[in-house]
Amino acid sequence: MNINAFIESLLFISGKPLSLNKLSEILKKDKKEVAVAVEALMEKYNTDDHGVHIQKAGNSYQMATNPKYAEIIKEFIKSEQVGELTNPSLESLTIIAYRGPITKAELEQIRGVNCSLIIRNLMIRGLIESQEDRNKMATVYSITFDFLQYLGLERVSQLPEYKKLNSDENLKKLLEQKIEGGAGQPNDKA
Repeated sequence: MNINAFIESLLFISGKPLSLNKLSEILKKDKKEVAVAVEALMEKYNTDDHGVHIQKAGNSYQMATNPKYAEIIKEFIKSEQVGELTNPSLESLTIIAYRGPITKAELEQIRGVNCSLIIRNLMIRGLIESQEDRNKMATVYSITFDFLQYLGLERVSQLPEYKKLNSDENLKKLLEQKIEGGAGQPNDKA
């Protein structure tokens, strides 16, 4: 097991900081061993030659862009926030609005594709938010108040045909069947 590669992958895919405890738990490794590996990754990445760095705050770590390129990143994010939403983004936002709170796995099951970047972009735009669902033991996504305000709605139930689409039994059965069976893993197309 290449612990450095596993940590690198986890920090890359995670949308939030990961604590030393969480990394140790996921990797089933001693905290000291994980700490040494993270420090080695920080030494490797935290140079001017890399576009990403690993940040440390307390006992948590997160992969982030190199501060040296902050101005370029700001311009890119600004253009991402003001540009039009793509069809896959609109589709994902609609699913989150009607079916939320929803896990990433459920969203991907409905869409049939990986939604990591779409979720990230919708969060950057302030259209969706995440919270931990202790019952599902997963992060769930739902629309924000800003999204409702933008549409001029007071509550999500005011969306067109909300009741029908929110409680569609065929979709519920499909999700339960696919998630329980583990079948139908999404591919990497967004």
